[in-house]
Amino acid sequence: MTPDQKHTLSVLVPVYNEEQAVRPFLERLVPILAELGCHYEILFIDDGSQDATCAIIRLMREQNPCIKLIKLSRNFGKERALSAGLDYCTGDAVIPIDVDLQDPPELIGEFISKWREGYAVVYGVRRNRDSDSFLKRITASLFYRLFNTLSDIQMPRNAGDFRLIDRRVVEVLKTFPERNRFMKGLFTWVGFRQVGVPYTRPPRLHGKTSWNYWRLWNFALDGITGFTTLPLRLCGYFGLLVAALAFIYSFLLIIRTLMLGIDVPGYASLMVVVLFLGGVQMFTFGIFGEYLGRLYMEAKQRPVYLVEETSGFDSAVEVE
Repeated sequence: MTPDQKHTLSVLVPVYNEEQAVRPFLERLVPILAELGCHYEILFIDDGSQDATCAIIRLMREQNPCIKLIKLSRNFGKERALSAGLDYCTGDAVIPIDVDLQDPPELIGEFISKWREGYAVVYGVRRNRDSDSFLKRITASLFYRLFNTLSDIQMPRNAGDFRLIDRRVVEVLKTFPERNRFMKGLFTWVGFRQVGVPYTRPPRLHGKTSWNYWRLWNFALDGITGFTTLPLRLCGYFGLLVAALAFIYSFLLIIRTLMLGIDVPGYASLMVVVLFLGGVQMFTFGIFGEYLGRLYMEAKQRPVYLVEETSGFDSAVEVE
């Protein structure tokens, strides 16, 4: 189905312990989708919530059959929850969105307009990061700069998972077998015609975010190691440079010994060299370990996620 025809829209909503946010989110989203006058489904992917999130979603589904639920067997992480949503959704256009309303649903209409113009991916771009802390703004800026410097692809800065994805792109993404997933990078890697839509992201209205700096750090490592091997190459270049300097220094010591005789080397300089080279080796082994660990996880070929329960996949509902 082309964007000019009657289309079906899938809204993917990964949730984890979001019992306070589900109802306000639907109260704001559903009227917007109804006004668009299209087929739609709202697909919640519960990522192992321990609160009443699933119960509230089931209750809301009794009021609106367009709501569907995928309950994962445990917490697999947002990236894998999004992968589950992409596997189960049926829409011609798919929109991942956060339940905390920091991604304004009012932007969906503009996304669809761009999609009808022929863009396969329409992503939201934050005008600023005023709703984030100073430290998060700095670390986010450094990550985007580092990622785009090291990687062969250029990921749009300040663009999250909130976007519209054409069915063609979804089908491509579903063929990816990798276990360590960095979805923002994958959305960029697939190519196709893409365009950004600027918006202002408001503060979180309900609940509490499950993200912390340790998880963000590991998230950044997944992104960098998943899309470039340049750190490994840089380790090789740096090792070659250190070896060259060591060879030159050894040559100078031999010349000095032949010309001036044997002297007692300084303890301090010896310790500096030993500790420096030891630090370089440990740092290099750490980078090797990051890539080797990811190869180990890929080699085991475990499922990306496990589904405990599904609800609402019997039929599609049309809203006039």
